[in-house]
Amino acid sequence: MSRYLSMIGGILFCLTVSTAAQTPSPDAMSAARGLVTTMKLSDQYRALLPAIVLGLRPIVAQDRPEIERDYDSMVAAIVDAYAPFYNEMLEGAAAVYASNFTAEELRQMDSFYRLPVGQKLLEKSSALAQQTSQIGQEVSRKATDELRRRLTDALRQRGHKL
Repeated sequence: MSRYLSMIGGILFCLTVSTAAQTPSPDAMSAARGLVTTMKLSDQYRALLPAIVLGLRPIVAQDRPEIERDYDSMVAAIVDAYAPFYNEMLEGAAAVYASNFTAEELRQMDSFYRLPVGQKLLEKSSALAQQTSQIGQEVSRKATDELRRRLTDALRQRGHKL
């Protein structure tokens, strides 16, 4: 989960850097907001809140039961403080899309994601990303082992003692 949060943090950083660099057209922003809605990014960002709150609990409560009880009772009230950040994430995501695609391209993507296959892709994208990342890690490990073996053999052939 922390890897997922780190990835989201990196994306948010890129969002702020990218949005400062370019100002997309109002038409592109409108199309991008529609795409962000269709892609259900709001659901993904909303899902981050419980992880954030859970991650903060040990830091704030410091393993003190009396603080943990009060912390847990205050969580519902604190959720409202997340709204401005949540809206900023959605607007930032829309700006990134609008900066990288034309309004027409954004409308085409929106149309695709409204199709059943587009919705299926959105539903499965997190699992697919996880699975393909795992494949990349496994293959990279194998490649590293093989390259290390070959380099070691080549160095030994040149007389190096390894």
